[in-house]
Amino acid sequence: MDSNRGASGFTLVEMAIGILVIALLLGSILVPLSTQVEQRKVSETQKAMEEIREALLGYAVTQGNLPCPAASATAGSEGSRAAGVCNNRMGFVPWAVLGTPKLDAWGHIFIYSVTPAYSNTPPAARFTLGTSRDITIQTRDSAGTIVNFTVFSNIPAAIMSVGRNGNWGTIDDGSTAGGASGTNVDEDANQDGNGSGRDFIIRTTTDNRAAVGGEFDDIVVWISPNVLFNRMVAAGQLPRNN
Repeated sequence: MDSNRGASGFTLVEMAIGILVIALLLGSILVPLSTQVEQRKVSETQKAMEEIREALLGYAVTQGNLPCPAASATAGSEGSRAAGVCNNRMGFVPWAVLGTPKLDAWGHIFIYSVTPAYSNTPPAARFTLGTSRDITIQTRDSAGTIVNFTVFSNIPAAIMSVGRNGNWGTIDDGSTAGGASGTNVDEDANQDGNGSGRDFIIRTTTDNRAAVGGEFDDIVVWISPNVLFNRMVAAGQLPRNN
């Protein structure tokens, strides 16, 4: 009888154990896969932002100034100027003008902030080697206090992705992806540059709403003034008297 029982197949308990083992194995595979997918989106977004940065530098080399932010969330042309001065210092990347991606890997429009003097065109005076910049990149120190990156102060322009969570983001059709969560203090600050479009925070990505500054997944890159000046000097755009 024992030999017949052994040949009769798995018992219900054995089948349940087998299903549990399979479920655990699938779980151990799926978690890393989801992490890989997310990391790929981060990499794709960073690559697109590098393209935008290079396109902004190329624009400055050919035009003598940086562009205005886009006219709107649905129009990738430059915003309007009044007597050569942009009407808005912070908005969306002018993707149609630059020939760059409009959206990050999560479907949010890239944000762009420019020091006003660096987007001026005649009759306003265009920037020179001595023109001040007013954008600063910040972080939080080990005590959670906002501090400036000394070497990343006085930046002419910055580009930002609102990241996966979409807080304060705008999607392709111009509608809002998501607003403040009530805890994402640093992402709130990045949305309006601390009220001026000038100060941007970078720090470690986290979903922890209890973290100092709240949850955070913004990605920020910027144009180095040294790189900008070197490119423009090499192209004969700088120095100049007007």
